Amino acid sequence: MSDADLLKREAAARALDLVRSGMKLGLGTGSTARHLVELLGARVSEGLEVVGVPTSEATRQQAEALGIPLGTLDEYPLLDLCIDGADEVGPDLTLIKGGGGALLREKIVASAAQQMIVIADESKKVDVLGKFPLPIEVVDFGVAAIRRGIDKAARAAGCHGLLTLRRGADGHVFVTDQGHLILDAAYGAIAKPAELAARLAEVPGVVEHGLFIGLASRVMLAGSGGVTELERR
Repeated sequence: MSDADLLKREAAARALDLVRSGMKLGLGTGSTARHLVELLGARVSEGLEVVGVPTSEATRQQAEALGIPLGTLDEYPLLDLCIDGADEVGPDLTLIKGGGGALLREKIVASAAQQMIVIADESKKVDVLGKFPLPIEVVDFGVAAIRRGIDKAARAAGCHGLLTLRRGADGHVFVTDQGHLILDAAYGAIAKPAELAARLAEVPGVVEHGLFIGLASRVMLAGSGGVTELERR
């Protein structure tokens, strides 16, 4: 296991300490969340009783294979915890998420949880968001027009950068579990995340964006000195 994976696993293990029998859990998507689901599966096999609500088909398949009982938000509209990774963690625990392509479901599940716990390695903590391209989920109709709308909204919020249509490892256009496309916005720095989020939300054709504002309650950051826990003020 790589050093980076060891750190991700350490952060996931710390978050798992918060889980109690009887809880309803949102299960995140991505490389760090995979460690959490694997560790959770081991706890379930030892007798921990929880129900997981996965944020992607990939997470659902992993959880099912590990014997974790699963449900939906229709069955459990209020969750105790959502545990998920992040691509960047900024001041006040504002996040960029969506590198794994599940930002819409991730945001819905996080919003349904009483607490969102973020697990990450220390490299994800930044002073200013935006070095990681911001994922923007869009419908597959009129993408060129949607691009122009996004560019206009971003400029109004002080952001400039190239929009790239996401493709998978096979070179084909990436399609989300909900059947949408993702434009990755390389803005470099997002000085006003809340303003950018509000403007993007007004663009017709934008389904969701990867700015998670006011959702994360705590962040478990794993580094060479152990796990640091941050809480939103």
